[in-house]
Parts: sequence; C-alpha cells; structure tokens
Amino acid sequence: MYKNYKNWVLATGLLALLVVGLGAYTRLSDAGLGCPDWPGCYGFLTVPKHEADIALATQSYPDMMFETAKAWKEMIHRYFAGALGLLILALFVLAFVKRHYSNTPVKLPLALLLLVIFQAALGMWTVTMNLQPLIVMGHLLGGFSILSLITLLYLRLTTKPIEGGDSSAKGYFSLSLVALAVLVIQIALGGWLAANYAAPHCNGLPLCSYAQPFSLSSVFQLPLEHSNYEYGVLSQQARMSIHLLHRIWALVTCVVLALIMWRIYSQAQSAKIKHCTVSVLVALLCQISLGLAVVHWHFPLGVALAHNLMAAILLLTMVRLCYYLKART
Repeated sequence: MYKNYKNWVLATGLLALLVVGLGAYTRLSDAGLGCPDWPGCYGFLTVPKHEADIALATQSYPDMMFETAKAWKEMIHRYFAGALGLLILALFVLAFVKRHYSNTPVKLPLALLLLVIFQAALGMWTVTMNLQPLIVMGHLLGGFSILSLITLLYLRLTTKPIEGGDSSAKGYFSLSLVALAVLVIQIALGGWLAANYAAPHCNGLPLCSYAQPFSLSSVFQLPLEHSNYEYGVLSQQARMSIHLLHRIWALVTCVVLALIMWRIYSQAQSAKIKHCTVSVLVALLCQISLGLAVVHWHFPLGVALAHNLMAAILLLTMVRLCYYLKART
C-alpha cells in the first residue's frame, strides 16, 4: 500500500502540473470567461452543442458572446481540476485510514485537501467576479501552492532518514528560504501582470519602449468598481509599470538565486544538495531565456505558456532544495 501511495502522490503531482498548464493556457488564450457561470457552462454540465441549447444559452446570458472554442478550453480545465480535487481527497482518506503507521504523513494531505477546497472557491469567484485581478492572481498562486505541497509530500515519502546530516548545510537552510521568498514574490508579480493583461504593454528590451514614466503607486491599484475585468481595466501607465516592475524584480531574483546557489554549492558536502543547486540554476536560466523570448517575439502563446510552466518547475526545484537542506541540518 505504501509504495502504491507514493505512486498515487506522483501521479497527483503530474496532474497538478497539467492543471496549472491548462489554467495558464485558458488565461493566455482569453478563455477565462468562456463559461460565464460555475461549475457548469451556460447552465449546462458541458458546453452546449445543439442549436436549441446554444440559443437558450445566448438568451440566458445576453451580455456574453458564446464561443464554443473558449467554452471548451474553460470546461476542460475545470474537468481536470475536478479530477485533481478527487485525487487529493483520496490521498487524504488513504493517509487518514493508515495514520497508525509512523511513516504515513497526515498533516500534509489534510493541508492539501483544505487548500484544494479553497482553490475551488477561488475558481468559482474568478468566474462569478468576472476575472477580478486579485482573485485571478490568488487562483494562480493557489495552483502553485498545491504543486509545492504535493512535492513536499512526495519528498516526505521518498526521502530516506539522513544520518548525521551535513554540517555545512547548517545556516544555509535560512538562506535558501530567502531565495524561495524572493522567487515567490516574482511569481506573484507575474500573476498580477497576467491578471491585469499587462504583458503587451511593455515592448522592447531591457526597458519599455513607451515614453510614459514608471509609477510604483499605480502598480498596486486594486480596481473594484468594474462589472467586468476581462482584457484589463487599468491605465496604460499602470500596466506598463506592472510589467516593468516584474522585469526589475526578475533581475533581483536572478542575482539573489545565483549568488545563494553558488554559495550553497561551493560549501555543501552532499552530492544531492549540489545537484539540487544546479537544478535551480538550470531552471533559472531557462526561465530567463523564455522571458526574453516572450518579449522579443511579442508574446506568442506557446512561449508564454512555457514561461508559466517553467516558473512552476523553478519553484519546485527551490522547494526540493529547501527540503533537503532542512533534512540535513
């Protein structure tokens, strides 16, 4: 059972990564309101396909333009997200049933279950509040958090007890948490950029080609008075500033992670920890390259999607490094 449980956790993690990718694809292809209601689509359990059903859907939501392709993108994302929720529920039930075994974690599956319930609520609010940016960003961060907790659970199940530890790792766990915090801020800024449709509002490298001045105060505006936030409601200056801040913090993230990874790599005695730092640096390099490519090629969907997924992979490599450093201190 224990081996099977580890396999289920791995499968759940892969499904979670797929759900994050589908969510990013839905958002990047402007299909977030492909179905204006929740959990169904125009009052149906699936996308309306018969002429009578489409006519009823159009009549029920006269302010919405029914687009079959966008509706299917949104519903496929919901179907996979629902399957992920059921898998996480099963993981918790199995862990609870086998809780008398000392090596069976229960707190992590419980945290996952609570988080996925909240994530479902955020998904509902994303639709019912018409893509309110704060909710959209929270939904994105919720998906990344679920991925991180599943990774921690898998590491908890597969990592053998470490005898003696690595004396050189002491003190570097806190440093790795600093790197993780800097990365999480960057991911949140990316979510805020996406939620406000700010990506195309800063062309050119390294700075935006527009002549409008950067405004830090406009970055954190929270628009609440609008009935619909699709395609963004903030000013050109605000969205340019959001994008530019994301780039500036990307530079900070790059420098901080590179310095900390080099410090840990040069001091660590464990080959596993050295491998983890190299993984972080490789993922960081890929992420920077994809970020530059997105701007250079004017935000193509495929590259933007890869940029989102690589952010998730970079986060998971950092989570793995933090876990191993903690286990060895």
